[in-house]
Amino acid sequence: MDASLEKIADPTLAEMGKNLKEAMKMLEDSQRTEEENGKKSSGDIPGPLQGSGQDMVSLLQLVQNLMHGDEDEEPQSARIQNIGEQGHIALLGHSLGAYISTLDKEKLRKLTTRILSDTTLWLCRIFRYENGCAYFHEEEREGLAKICRLAIHSRYEDFVVDGFNVLYNKKPVIYLSAAARPGLGQYLCNQLGLPFPCLCRVPCNTMFGSQHQMDVAFLEKLIKDDIERGKLPLLLVANAGTAAVGHTDKIGRLKELCEQYGMWLHVEGVNLATLALGYVSSSVLAATKCDSMTLTPGPWLGLPAVPAVTLYKHDDPALTLVAGLTSNKPADKLRALPLWLSLQYLGLDGIVERIKHACQLSQRLQEGLKKVNHIKILVEDELSSPVVVFRFFQELPGSDPVPRAVSMPSAAPSTVGRERHCCDALNRWLGEQLRQLVPTSGLTVMDLEVEGVCIRFSPLMTAAVLGTRGEDVDQLVACAQSKLPVLTCTLQLREEFKQEVTATAGLLHVDDPNWPGIGVVRYEHANDDKSSLKLDPEGEKIHAALLKKLNELESDLTFKMGPEYKSMKSCIYIGMASDDVDISELVETIAVTAREIEENSRLLENMTEVVRKGIQEAQVQLQKANEERLLEEGVLRQIPVVGSVLNWFSPVQASQKGRTFNLTAGSLESTEHTYVYKVQGTGVTPPQTPTGTRTKQRLPGQKPFRRSLRGSDALSETSSVSHSEDLEKAEQLSGAPEPDTPEPGGPEPPPSTRAPQDAEQTGALRSGAQRPEDDRPQVEEPESLR
Repeated sequence: MDASLEKIADPTLAEMGKNLKEAMKMLEDSQRTEEENGKKSSGDIPGPLQGSGQDMVSLLQLVQNLMHGDEDEEPQSARIQNIGEQGHIALLGHSLGAYISTLDKEKLRKLTTRILSDTTLWLCRIFRYENGCAYFHEEEREGLAKICRLAIHSRYEDFVVDGFNVLYNKKPVIYLSAAARPGLGQYLCNQLGLPFPCLCRVPCNTMFGSQHQMDVAFLEKLIKDDIERGKLPLLLVANAGTAAVGHTDKIGRLKELCEQYGMWLHVEGVNLATLALGYVSSSVLAATKCDSMTLTPGPWLGLPAVPAVTLYKHDDPALTLVAGLTSNKPADKLRALPLWLSLQYLGLDGIVERIKHACQLSQRLQEGLKKVNHIKILVEDELSSPVVVFRFFQELPGSDPVPRAVSMPSAAPSTVGRERHCCDALNRWLGEQLRQLVPTSGLTVMDLEVEGVCIRFSPLMTAAVLGTRGEDVDQLVACAQSKLPVLTCTLQLREEFKQEVTATAGLLHVDDPNWPGIGVVRYEHANDDKSSLKLDPEGEKIHAALLKKLNELESDLTFKMGPEYKSMKSCIYIGMASDDVDISELVETIAVTAREIEENSRLLENMTEVVRKGIQEAQVQLQKANEERLLEEGVLRQIPVVGSVLNWFSPVQASQKGRTFNLTAGSLESTEHTYVYKVQGTGVTPPQTPTGTRTKQRLPGQKPFRRSLRGSDALSETSSVSHSEDLEKAEQLSGAPEPDTPEPGGPEPPPSTRAPQDAEQTGALRSGAQRPEDDRPQVEEPESLR
């Protein structure tokens, strides 16, 4: 490319292309500058302007630090995308626009007119919109706002003179589909200065056809009602690929309706990109007959900083100028320069190939998901749609084979809503997992009004930017299939977990259908106020210790503390189950562990209070004992010299008295027994640590909370072989004769004083004492092992 730049006659253009290439290389290769100059922190960025100025390299490094920031804090995926050669061309267009604006007015007018006319002609021919005009804008919704202004000026002839007084007598009505992008109607009213009653939301089909297509019959009824009320039907916004699931309205029938009532028809949507292909469905092809359409070639072709385009047909240049669709300013015409360069760089074949590749990716994913059980595709009837929307669903035992998102009249509303939220949580978890495993897929998780939470794959908007390939789609299908056992197992265990927790004393089941896991449980301690939702410090300590104990078990389950915004009290949230889990053992372990933690905490608190009272009581008793000793010995024995002489002639036979504190009994005891008999009192036997009523014995290699019926799946090959070898050794030891002779190295008693039966017992005891030194396991009950 450097050799090609040298052939350019204008040195400024050559230098601009060279500088842009070097700048993009430095911005994309952040590791090189970090190794040469060291990673800069936010404190290294200069605040005030430097007097001597900075060179281009320093400025680019400053921009790079601002873009990337701290690489340790942000994930690698948050960095800017690695754009290709076509992206550099689009960015070059912005630099050229600033340079071209410095030309004289006559050259600038000719050049901008040529760029605008060429770009408009190419787009109209590529997308089959003959004899159209183009308006280039940065905001996607800005083109529709300009089209609404044009429609108002066309239908209200005195609007330029009288303004909004004309609209007061006959209010205009703009019709939007219920499946339109969120916030579109509010944006139009704010831009046009119209009240919200000028918007009319047209519902989608409820009985026949797709539930994401506009109901044409109901639309006609709304138009007739508005005409009877003295309103003016102004404009209709149709979808060629809705923002959510990519459905296309019946544009042909809508066009006939608009011609009948003199309305303007505007079409937008991602499916308009398929107009560039050789085969186009009839529903999308009807969009070529509309009055205007909005295209977004930037994401379709992977071009950064490229404006959106609104193509329209109108014969009055004065009205288009008043509406703002045309402009005499060269800067407005230069908006098309980045797209003008990019279209020439890609060529017609490159444009068609990128759009065709995105459509093939969606068809490939749709065919792969059809082979996966428990995955429902919501747009499988839309063969022309490049958008694939799917979700996980499973019929619970005893229910009708109907997706969980559809309301069943026979079921209670609360039950249906709980199942709906449960499936939504699982689909949200599945979408996040697939996005992490296949980041180049560009998946998005969305919540639909009827179906619930779904996963959307729209390669037309992401494939060119992320570089999605067919292998990525195959990996996406494989990852979705690998997550199905986890989803099905978790969904089946939720009800069993709820029943076990409800039947266990001390545990409370928290109904949180938005949690994608087995369930939520809370331990109710003795001082728990069930009627209050205030903070419970004692409960938080118990649940924190319980969470630590559960995580130390090294099971396949994940345990987390409950989010604070759900409840003021702490809960234990149990995650997804990858295999069949013994719910009874899980619930029992939670209850026993929480009870032990509560009792241990109470024991420590009680012990602190008992020790404090014991010390006070001991001080009182010792002081009383000293007073009694003074009374027994007399006053003379307390005088230093006299007392010594008196004690020499008549010694006092006083016993040593003290106090000992029994922690178990919580009482003071005298030490006289210890000094007299030289033996400490045994006291009261401490209570045993509470344990579970059922203690499950796990096999070697088996993780906690696994069902014993599936032991073969839980054990590895090594653990299974070692366990069988242990059983064989135990059988050999049980069948071998016991030795009758004592150990050679031990003392041998006389034969006359040893009976045969004692000899056999002594030999058995010695042989038993010798066995722990071997590597073989000690077997106490070989019959039970067999």
